[in-house]
Amino acid sequence: MATTTTSLGTGGEDRVMATAQQIVKSLNTPKEVREDMLLIFSSFDNRLSNISDLINDDSKKTGVRFDAAEKVILRWDSSSSNPDASRHSLPWEDSPDEATEYLSAVDEILQLVVDMSIRSNNEIMDRAETAIQMAMSRLEDEFRLILIRNTVPLDSDRLYGSIRRVSLSFAANEGEIDEEFESFGEVDSERGCFHERGASLGDDLCVDLINADAVVELKEIADRMIRSGYEKECVQGYSSVRRDALDECLVILGVEKLSIEEVQKIEWRALDEKMKKWIQAVKITARVLLNGEKRLCDQIFNGSDSIKEICFNETAKGYIMQLLNFGEAVAIGKRSSEKLFRILDMYDVLADALPDFEMMIIDEFVCSEAKGVLAGLGDAAKGTFVEFENAVKNEASKKPMQKGEIHPLTRYVMNYVKLLVDYCETLNSLLESDEDEADGLRNEDSELDTMTPFAKRLLLLISSLESNLEEKSKLYEDGALHCTFLMNNILYIVQKVKDSELGKLLGDNWVRKRRGQIRQHATSYLRACWTKALNCLKDEGVGGSSNNASKVALKERFKSFNACFEEIYRIQTAWKVPDPQLREELRISISEKVIPAYRSFMGRFGSQLESGRHAGKYIKYTPEDLENYLLDLFEGSPLVLHHMRRKGT
Repeated sequence: MATTTTSLGTGGEDRVMATAQQIVKSLNTPKEVREDMLLIFSSFDNRLSNISDLINDDSKKTGVRFDAAEKVILRWDSSSSNPDASRHSLPWEDSPDEATEYLSAVDEILQLVVDMSIRSNNEIMDRAETAIQMAMSRLEDEFRLILIRNTVPLDSDRLYGSIRRVSLSFAANEGEIDEEFESFGEVDSERGCFHERGASLGDDLCVDLINADAVVELKEIADRMIRSGYEKECVQGYSSVRRDALDECLVILGVEKLSIEEVQKIEWRALDEKMKKWIQAVKITARVLLNGEKRLCDQIFNGSDSIKEICFNETAKGYIMQLLNFGEAVAIGKRSSEKLFRILDMYDVLADALPDFEMMIIDEFVCSEAKGVLAGLGDAAKGTFVEFENAVKNEASKKPMQKGEIHPLTRYVMNYVKLLVDYCETLNSLLESDEDEADGLRNEDSELDTMTPFAKRLLLLISSLESNLEEKSKLYEDGALHCTFLMNNILYIVQKVKDSELGKLLGDNWVRKRRGQIRQHATSYLRACWTKALNCLKDEGVGGSSNNASKVALKERFKSFNACFEEIYRIQTAWKVPDPQLREELRISISEKVIPAYRSFMGRFGSQLESGRHAGKYIKYTPEDLENYLLDLFEGSPLVLHHMRRKGT
């Protein structure tokens, strides 16, 4: 019985001791106050008489734990007088066991401070603060070093290899823009005028910005620095290293740090290359780099949403602002027609990227700047389009095309607008507020009210081109060449419209009207060119019927017809009708007018001359000869008829 009582007493004493010890421990009191409290406790119950010894023993254990942790931290401190310190200043990747030991030592001291086990001892508390400062300085250095050593260089080949390229070009055989049309841009003599549309990245493209194994180490260091109240130093260290890494990404992507003034001094070909690289850089930034950077921040700082956001924004801000500065420089730069496609590409890619920027970046200034640059690029695109419209309207070269061919202006404008259709959606949104520009077309097309803003402006633009071509046709003194020039150019316009999305925008009725114009010009050509020759084949003025007509008059008629035909042949073999179908239709039309008239005239009056001397001098050609000679017209190679006397004459 006595044994049982003693056992129960001992168990109760242990519980009382533990409770009292916990109470004293939980009260963050100075040593003197704690001793007074223990005396008071012991006066209530003699079982607490040895609690002071127990607590002193616990303090000794705490001191031993602290000393051991402090020793580890001092051993790693390269600034200490410890001769072994330099041996432990290698990067953690080379000594993972020691890194684990060091982090455990930091955890030990932080835990002792949190548990308030050493707060009553000012000396140890001062040592703890010093140790934490040393540890945080060391961890900050290691944090930076691990970030730097484990940064994965951007693989531009892989990124560009994932890009689906879309090329739009002016046909290489379309000819070159004459020097007089330099305002309409340059055309490479080998490739034609070429515009390479932007590229798109695959949806699943993802890159590691930091080696995956290092992310765990970085997170462990970040956790300790944040717990120690050194989150500011951690954020600064992370942001400075990652900013440099993103700057290097820009270099790899070909985006240079240039002032607005420097950008505006770059000649067009070089600027075009920089604009292309900028477009790709924005795509890669929005789809790859920012996502990767955001993911990295989430992995390393997943314990604090605010720190994640601050780190990401501090890292990305300068990078994005550098991209935006180039966009702003282009937006406010000199406007010229060749820049329009690239500006539209820049506008589109930034418009696509803006939602990603707004979703990931909380910095209102950066988002506001991005919106401002986007608006500026939109204004630049509209202004450049207007410049192009005015250039087409006011182009006033006085050099006629010698062969009546397609004018360089026609080629350039139609290929230009054919490419613009690819930006139809963008241009509709940009031009929506400028619909009053098309008021001058109200009488041009009854379907105008149902057309999109871009279609209306295209109609206005092509109408300006047609008016300009009409003025240029007046440079030809030869009425037939005037008509040939207009047929060639209007047909070229129709074909470019019909063979592209332009046809859907302008409609079938527009195409029918232009085909009607071509037929009218063909009729005018026949009248202007062949009337004189056909008049030679009329009965009037030959002095009688087919049997008693004046031979002198007949000889004169045949001579005049021959002279007309030979002159037409000499001149119009040099003229050029590039379209084979139009060329064939013109020859057929001529043949239908001339050959029957010649055959009829020759049938009625030819016998009167064929029986006489030198008949071949007047009746030089058979109807079949003329038909064959007509096949040489409009080929662009001047020929001369060298008549060989017909047999039997």
